[in-house]
Amino acid sequence: MRIALAILLTAAAIGGRVDSVTLDVSPKVLDRSGEIITVEWSGLESPSPLDWIGIYTPPDSLDGNFIGYLLLSSSSAAWREGKGSLQLPLVNMRAAYQLRLFRGIPPSKSSRFDEDGNPLPSTDSRLAVSDDVQFASFNEPTQIHLSLTSNFGEVRVMFVTRDALECFILYGTEQDSLDLTVATKSITYQQGDMCDEPANTTLGWRNPGYIHDGVLGKLKPSKRYFYQVGSKEGGWSKTYSFVSSPEEGDETNALLFGDLGTTVPYKTFLWTQAQSASTLKWLERDLDELEDKPTFISHIGDISYARGYAWLWDEFFHRIQPVAARAPYTVCIGNHEYDWPLQPWKPDWALRVYGTDGGGECGVPYSLKFQMPGNSTLLTGTKAPATKNLYFSLDFGVVHFLYFSTETDFLPGSRQYEFIVRDLEAVDRSKVPFVVVLGHRPMYTSNHEVRDGPVRSRMLEHLEPVLVKNRVDVALWGHVHKYERTCAVKNFSCAAADGSSFAPVHVVIGMGGQDWQPQWEPRSDHPEYPIFPQPEWSVFRSEEFGYVRLHATKELLRLSYVGNGDGEVHDYVEIPASSSMLLSSSQQNAVRSIDRAGSGANYFFTASLWFAVGGFFAATILLSVWKKRSDSKVEWKRLEMRPLEV
Repeated sequence: MRIALAILLTAAAIGGRVDSVTLDVSPKVLDRSGEIITVEWSGLESPSPLDWIGIYTPPDSLDGNFIGYLLLSSSSAAWREGKGSLQLPLVNMRAAYQLRLFRGIPPSKSSRFDEDGNPLPSTDSRLAVSDDVQFASFNEPTQIHLSLTSNFGEVRVMFVTRDALECFILYGTEQDSLDLTVATKSITYQQGDMCDEPANTTLGWRNPGYIHDGVLGKLKPSKRYFYQVGSKEGGWSKTYSFVSSPEEGDETNALLFGDLGTTVPYKTFLWTQAQSASTLKWLERDLDELEDKPTFISHIGDISYARGYAWLWDEFFHRIQPVAARAPYTVCIGNHEYDWPLQPWKPDWALRVYGTDGGGECGVPYSLKFQMPGNSTLLTGTKAPATKNLYFSLDFGVVHFLYFSTETDFLPGSRQYEFIVRDLEAVDRSKVPFVVVLGHRPMYTSNHEVRDGPVRSRMLEHLEPVLVKNRVDVALWGHVHKYERTCAVKNFSCAAADGSSFAPVHVVIGMGGQDWQPQWEPRSDHPEYPIFPQPEWSVFRSEEFGYVRLHATKELLRLSYVGNGDGEVHDYVEIPASSSMLLSSSQQNAVRSIDRAGSGANYFFTASLWFAVGGFFAATILLSVWKKRSDSKVEWKRLEMRPLEV
């Protein structure tokens, strides 16, 4: 009797009868990850703009442990009549989904808040529950992505299934004849491996399934290969293809960015990165236009921004799969994959630098979902697996790429520092004329990043001399969610045009998708106002999202910044080979230091280099704002000149 009375009182409090509300979903079985369901409701009396539908996987999740939610008012105007429908794509997370409809309640002092400071919806008044939505196979291969190994002629293929199945990669040079087979190894991790909340809580944790890993070997250079992954029990993926690595000395093509993140079709606990979808759209465009030219993708830290909410890793891999299954996807570690309070390396000067940015993941998903060249590892000091993919290098065409970790010890005496020195000193510039170094937190930025000051100062003290000594051409960084290119800079001064000094060009490329924009350095006499002077060593900077293309031949490396707004090139720099003997050191530095001419006005311009043959090579520097076309079918356009935006 008392139970029945409580139900009636609850119904009265929410303004209608509980059993009058219906919540339906269709279809109830999905063939592939990413397919769309339709959610329909009716019979909701006295609807409110706060009424909402929670998204749950697995279905036995507690009401408060939704992965996301949708407001009914985001549907058509019919929601005011107590009915309506919404469509929602569902990623296969190896478990069924369930939808639940709740009466919205105004926020109170006890409300939880999302990262934007908005109150999360209350789960106090649940009105309806849908049937479960299943996938035809929870062992459908998902999260398919490629990477390079330490050996020429190899490509690594990784993917995920729910169970530890015996899985394979079928591949070949003909789409209809995948006559080669490689077996995969699998690994997983547990909730207890997470180091802190929310990653180790029932709210943030979701079963990651089994990560499969197989290496395709003896690949012919610059050759297109087709492949499928999966198993008889779990099913097979569709057929993908990639172009194998170029031969030594061939041209290099790469697409690079940092801080991409992911976007989701619902609201959730964290701020997600809507602009990542635009970046991926243009990356697909470029891969199409590059056709059969070997290309790899480089994502330098802050990968998914999951930060302990496991389902965001699934969403991230689902969205990058159209490019990561076509070209090797190379990563390095950022603060949002790793940092946690008890991390093993946190010197006194870095107590405010390395905090809780990893959401308690302590590098575990990053270390196991990716496998980069080399074998760099660092014990976590906990039961969690060792952190991997910290520092490594690879040759691709005519460029040597060196990746390192700004989150772990890089000071002299550390294993990482010794690796950096040893690796750079061993580069054979006759085979790979260009050297590019990549890390997450920047060594140079005019952005107002006070917290990272101690890291920058120590990189400048200990690593900059190594880069200069070994004539590194370009250093690429993420972390700051903008684009900024320096002159050839050393100790905050541009290299001399007379060739008496050498320095790398630094480029911040953290504009991949994260839309939290920190400030440029404020003016010292008016720090409260958004007036951001540009130092002399900063040649070009922009707040537009996008990515960078790298194209290099034996003679010239060109780095181009593509904006997401129009998919066109907004800035580029060209650098001749330092040791190619085509130019004297004086001429080389003249090309680099030409950018100083634009540091005051910050106009769009180009340094173009023409080579004349006849016993010697002479360099002529031209300033240009005209449209250009690359030899890889991608249009390299310049915008009209305009002053610095403040």
